[in-house]
Amino acid sequence: MRIETEKLSYAYGESKALMNLALKDVTLTVEEGEFFGIIGQTGSGKTTFVQHLNGLIKLKKNSGSIKIGEFDLGEKKCDFKKLRARLGMVFQYPEYQLFAETVFEDVAFGVKNFMPETSPEQVEVMVKDALETVGLNYLKVKDKSPFELSGGQKRRVAIAGVIVTKPEVLVLDEPVAGLDPQGKREFIALLHKLHKSFVKTIILVSHDMDLVAENCTRAAVFSHGQIVAVGTPKEIFSNAESLEQTGLDLPLTAYLTNMLKQAGITAENDYTVDGLIKAIVSEINCGGER
Repeated sequence: MRIETEKLSYAYGESKALMNLALKDVTLTVEEGEFFGIIGQTGSGKTTFVQHLNGLIKLKKNSGSIKIGEFDLGEKKCDFKKLRARLGMVFQYPEYQLFAETVFEDVAFGVKNFMPETSPEQVEVMVKDALETVGLNYLKVKDKSPFELSGGQKRRVAIAGVIVTKPEVLVLDEPVAGLDPQGKREFIALLHKLHKSFVKTIILVSHDMDLVAENCTRAAVFSHGQIVAVGTPKEIFSNAESLEQTGLDLPLTAYLTNMLKQAGITAENDYTVDGLIKAIVSEINCGGER
């Protein structure tokens, strides 16, 4: 599903005196199939923006438009249950959202809520598939309390509860927060696995520039409720001065690329680790030939 927002604005607070403008004329298109990054400092509007995409924050009258595939979120007849089955939202520390007595009931909640016509037999199949997709043994965990699981297992159960309806779009807000390096690698590997399977589009909200540089095809930079840049990671991180004005750091690969340039070594790359290594090797080989 293609995602289009046009001149989207949103203010917290009812009275003009207390209004806090969180979004101002945000126009953005995310094409189907992208692994898209949303970056910006705390308070930049990025979380408010993505919470509009599944109607968690409702579009106010005369506040712009949001179209996701065939869904027009400004229409009164918009079927938000159907939309939420096809656009999954994973919040920061998703394991804190677990609530049911068993893992099965927790994961099954999304199906029962968004797809009430589903038979009990099909619900079981969907729950089993979701748990196994995130790397958990269905028979071992289905009857356990989610609160008895390890932190990593809890997060996987929470993700299973979102992907159980096989959404076409998955939006994740700071998904690797609190994870150690190994946990981050495993979680990102899971996202790429989902992206190659049934999740056509992934939108990743993050302040981790290395994460965005390594994984996103394009990204949008938010600052004070507005988009100040959209492009590939290379296009965004090549403009270090502009990015730093928003309070964001460069990814490590961008810092290293700039240091090499200052040393007289041109290592043009896409700001991924693999890209930087290939560029350095190429430069060394060319230097040897000279």
